[in-house]
Amino acid sequence: ILLAEFHYYGSLRITIFFLLLVSYLITLIGNILIITTILGNRTLHTPMYFFLSNLSIVEIFVTSTVTPKFLSIIGFGNREISHWGCYFQCYFYFVLASVDFLLLAVMAFDRYVAICQPLNYVTVMNNRLCIFFTVFSWLFGFVDTLPTTIITYNIPICRPKVIDHFFCDIGPILKLACGDTSLIKLLILIASSLTVLGSLVCIAISYTLIIIVIFNIKSGGQRWKTFSTCSSHLILVFIFYSGSILMCLRSVKGFIFDFNRLAVVLNTIIAPMLNPFIYTLRNRQVKQAIKGYFNR
Repeated sequence: ILLAEFHYYGSLRITIFFLLLVSYLITLIGNILIITTILGNRTLHTPMYFFLSNLSIVEIFVTSTVTPKFLSIIGFGNREISHWGCYFQCYFYFVLASVDFLLLAVMAFDRYVAICQPLNYVTVMNNRLCIFFTVFSWLFGFVDTLPTTIITYNIPICRPKVIDHFFCDIGPILKLACGDTSLIKLLILIASSLTVLGSLVCIAISYTLIIIVIFNIKSGGQRWKTFSTCSSHLILVFIFYSGSILMCLRSVKGFIFDFNRLAVVLNTIIAPMLNPFIYTLRNRQVKQAIKGYFNR
């Protein structure tokens, strides 16, 4: 199977390759730093940072699923990918994306309990519930994505095996299939909507209740301080869902490849790279922990 050809040449090609490589290294180093800092600092052994460390693990995996092959295409013109490799890349990309969305929903629930039920926070967000939420997120991601991947794998391909994308996305794969693919597209829409829109509803409900509590706080300073504990999470939610919701909606009318590529870059390259900065630059506790980590 061949992936899309990269049409830029010369200095522009080298620049894009260098920028992509730097962003990939920043993503790896930044998220590994977040994980090791949380593991090595007892003050960060709380539910919020437990979920954050899991989110960083997902970010490392999701960018590693797409970026190395993209670098290979840009830097060396290596567009070839094996049949099994293509479907594994497609499967794990959607698995990790599903886990990402579910973890963001769980983190929103954690913020709801911390702000709306602070006296019950330790009781509600106990170790057992945190582990359950995390395991459920991973299991759901693997199970929810498996049926559509299996069906797609068994669809006969009668067109030239050239995928119009820089990685094995399920939409471009279906464009190579023989016959009617409307059923599999419907299943993809249902599965993606179940994950993306379902988790978004949970986030919306959590933050609606949080906003109600914040507006009832009389002190303006305390109101802003309370809301600021959610700001980092809200930034990530905006980045992830802005492209993904439109990707779900555009599936009804067909695949728009240019936008599809942009959304994939946003969710697999930009968001994972920004995650460490969002949670360190806006979080005094994490900054202090990282400073202590380097001092040691």
